[in-house]
Amino acid sequence: MLFSSVSVLVLLCAAQFSGTMTLKTFQDEDPDTGLPVVCDRCAPGSYLRAPCTSKEKSDCAPCPSGSFTELWNHIDKCLRCGVCGHNQVVKTQCSAQQDCECECRQGYYFKKKFDHCVRHSDCPSGHGVLSTGTAEQDTVCQVCPSGSYSDQVSAQQSCTAHSNCSALGQRLVLKGSAWHDSVCATCEGNTTHDGADYLREILPAFFVHQKMTLKRLRRLANKLPSKDGENPNENVARLHRGELNALVDAWVGAAATEQLRQLPAKLRKIGAGSAAEKLENKLRRIESVLTEPCAAVEAE
Repeated sequence: MLFSSVSVLVLLCAAQFSGTMTLKTFQDEDPDTGLPVVCDRCAPGSYLRAPCTSKEKSDCAPCPSGSFTELWNHIDKCLRCGVCGHNQVVKTQCSAQQDCECECRQGYYFKKKFDHCVRHSDCPSGHGVLSTGTAEQDTVCQVCPSGSYSDQVSAQQSCTAHSNCSALGQRLVLKGSAWHDSVCATCEGNTTHDGADYLREILPAFFVHQKMTLKRLRRLANKLPSKDGENPNENVARLHRGELNALVDAWVGAAATEQLRQLPAKLRKIGAGSAAEKLENKLRRIESVLTEPCAAVEAE
């Protein structure tokens, strides 16, 4: 909070730190005689309407609504109640004896370096929330420990344990990482042997983890055809990152197996060769396991 008058602050501070014998009084000059007089200060919640004279005591009045004084004082008007700043909310309402107290609104914390409230940090994919942010402290993140993952960019999500395929009566076809869950496959009665169908499970997390630039993500969205071969994504230039990720996720869920197999080639066309190679490596690992009989695959 900033006060409009530095002199008022000086007077109030002097009252706070002066000796106890003089805390509730101050020296003034009688306007009629010119002689020094000792006047009473005004209590917190009031101000000095008129100073004392040799014949009359100090005249104190209550602070009007919207103003306050916190200390014994002899100022001629109360201080105006403060206003909470950007991204702040009122923690304690202003009263005649105390200014309002503010705190950062939900999702923000006070950063002393910048002297204002800033948004809580999101933990990146592969990291989970160790402790959620408060009004005074930022989010604390940790790399997901071995055996756990986080597939979101979030200020709330903690790391989650990988699925145990053997406990589910399935086999492990792709080991989980810090940014995606384990991928499991059913042996008995399993008719799906194309690795791209299992790759589909980690693709939403894959695109979050790649941290593509907005421009590159838009280029990718423009190259994702529908099942009938048409491109429904002509207005991607207007979409923000969240909308683009949702569009890609929806396409992944509906795409044919062969279209999923074409993803690495599309990534190379938009200049994301490293991402294409990582995706191909994941697919090779899945298909390597799928070529083995269930009995030959070690339990998780």
